[in-house]
Amino acid sequence: MSVAGQRFSGSEHVRRRADFERAYSSGSRIQARYMTVFVVPNGGPVARLGVAATRKLGPAIDRNRAKRLAREVFRRNKPGEGLDVVVVPRREMLDALFTSLEADYRAALVSRHTASPGTRRPRRVGAPRRDTRV
Repeated sequence: MSVAGQRFSGSEHVRRRADFERAYSSGSRIQARYMTVFVVPNGGPVARLGVAATRKLGPAIDRNRAKRLAREVFRRNKPGEGLDVVVVPRREMLDALFTSLEADYRAALVSRHTASPGTRRPRRVGAPRRDTRV
């Protein structure tokens, strides 16, 4: 594969506030160990990534590092469909091994089928399910 094919291009960015809001309100929310992932179909031909690294994460150097890590994980593990993926990194992401971040991200994308859209109480990745039958 050429270097140009491996780039994280501008068309793969979620940039508009409305797209972030749509992911938060109607997307599937998956709580993973190092990040919270929101996934929503975008109706386009490519998957796009948005990273919401807030000041709660730390100073600018930490927020920028978290964004770089999230972009690289996305670039290496792109979902094939037209999806918007919004990643909200956690502080633990900065100290984790890259292979752990990749595994965490992949597990979150796989579990998106079990997460219901717009739920208030998301199921954590790897958490046991409760049996509600009587």
